[in-house]
Amino acid sequence: MPTAPIAFDELPATVRTAIEAETGLIRRIENISTGLNSSLSARAHTTGGVVFLKGLRTDHHWVWTQQREADINPYVTPLAPRLLFHVIADGWDVLGFESIDGRHADYSPGSSDLAKVTDALRELASLPCPDIELRHAEQRLAAYVAHPADADAFAGGTLLHTDWNNHNVLIADDRAHLIDWGWATRGAAWLDPAHWIIWLTAAGHTPSDAEDSVVLLPAWASAPPRAVDAFAHASANLWEEIASSAPDNWTTNLLDATRLWQQHRSDHS
Repeated sequence: MPTAPIAFDELPATVRTAIEAETGLIRRIENISTGLNSSLSARAHTTGGVVFLKGLRTDHHWVWTQQREADINPYVTPLAPRLLFHVIADGWDVLGFESIDGRHADYSPGSSDLAKVTDALRELASLPCPDIELRHAEQRLAAYVAHPADADAFAGGTLLHTDWNNHNVLIADDRAHLIDWGWATRGAAWLDPAHWIIWLTAAGHTPSDAEDSVVLLPAWASAPPRAVDAFAHASANLWEEIASSAPDNWTTNLLDATRLWQQHRSDHS
């Protein structure tokens, strides 16, 4: 669910000063309106280059994701942009990242970006899961499975991104970069490809074609079919909850995609 946006100039002066102490003199601010998980989303053009700013109020219910991103960053670069600083001041929590001059990935059928995203999935699956506080996939999805024991199949020791919205995948330098790591999770290796299947279906792929897009990934090859069925069921329930609390075209599209994939899994089980 999107958060209420705020422009950089609307931040308290003390917060702007604390940020500029890290960035150096800010010559120009480019506010960005596409962020879904942050109130502040902006590029600061400074004397030393461009810094991407991402922030939430310290009393926001998702502010914990800021620390999660800070903690995970050393383990996921250069797949992700490097964190430059973390400022907490006057009721605001702000991260400053190196800015990537890229575009959002195109997930539509036939897109040349699909191979780049597949490479990113393969690279992420090869990274060790750091010994830091992370949510567990089986816990995150426990409330949405048909039977409590079904969630056990989501457990594992692999580092997962889990939010494969194409706005979280930037194409630059002929590769895919992953941003927005606040929902990083520990779980079964096949779950990230499974999350991506939903977004591919929402982008116009048939569920069968979406699954074909990940079929060569070693992580997907390890997926037990019944566990994937359980994940499709849980995802449909999750997106039904999200779409019910925040009904709009975006959430409805994702709900339709998960239902379509769930039906595909049911028809072929």
